[in-house]
Amino acid sequence: MTLSVASALGEADAETSVLTRKPRQLLLAFFGEYVCDRYFEPLRASVLIGALESAGVAASAVRTNLDRMVHSGLLDRRRLGREIGFELTAHGSEVLREASGRVNGSTPFEPQGEGWTLVTFSVPEHMRTLRHRLRAALTWSSFALLRDGLWIAPGSVDLATALAAIIPDLPPGSVNAFAASELDGFPMAEAVLTAWDIERIRDAHHEFIAHWERADAASDLPPLTTRTLLVADWLALLRVDPRLPRQYMGEDWPADHSYELFTRRHREFAFPAVRDFAALVG
Repeated sequence: MTLSVASALGEADAETSVLTRKPRQLLLAFFGEYVCDRYFEPLRASVLIGALESAGVAASAVRTNLDRMVHSGLLDRRRLGREIGFELTAHGSEVLREASGRVNGSTPFEPQGEGWTLVTFSVPEHMRTLRHRLRAALTWSSFALLRDGLWIAPGSVDLATALAAIIPDLPPGSVNAFAASELDGFPMAEAVLTAWDIERIRDAHHEFIAHWERADAASDLPPLTTRTLLVADWLALLRVDPRLPRQYMGEDWPADHSYELFTRRHREFAFPAVRDFAALVG
């Protein structure tokens, strides 16, 4: 079974803070920042434990999540003398490259083109895990449930790419998709408010900004850990914000502020974090 980046991160919880940092999300952020297409040797488990223990993650939780990532095909396990090492699989690297496109994109909160994309699907009851993966992939791609059985996303979503990891496992004909545009006399504003909780999205941005604007946001942590936390929080925010057209978002929409803040802090921690990583692996 292959995973999409959405399945790797897990389905977002509507009630969860963007600053809820699960060990799996931190490990994915760590591998995405320091390993994928940058470092090609297996990482000792002690390195990964050392990198995350500063963030309050217990060694047992790191080991458990590494085992799960091996089971899901994201990592391979290798013996390194008396230690165990972990390295990205080809599939794991592919998943992280997809995530990196969003993390480092210059317009992460703008729609992908004009109009709207609609999706309906029917997955048998006994394939609940597959249905969960499909819903997670749609959510990561900015879709929300408009009404029973009808999902909607802003712009022209590349659905074939978004569902590439899931389509081979789906029954034939189980997903139908359409491109749509707004019709005169049927404004989209009400549909947007039905499908998305705009105030929840706004609150997620304000939460991210309030934390990472503080000068002491992570002053007591190593730069490597700080940058990992920053990227994990940014990924969580990207999952919450569906990139809706700005005319539906009200005045003083904070997305531009979030982007400027992430870009500045990400650059600020870059060199000291890489130095920390080199010291750990050396």
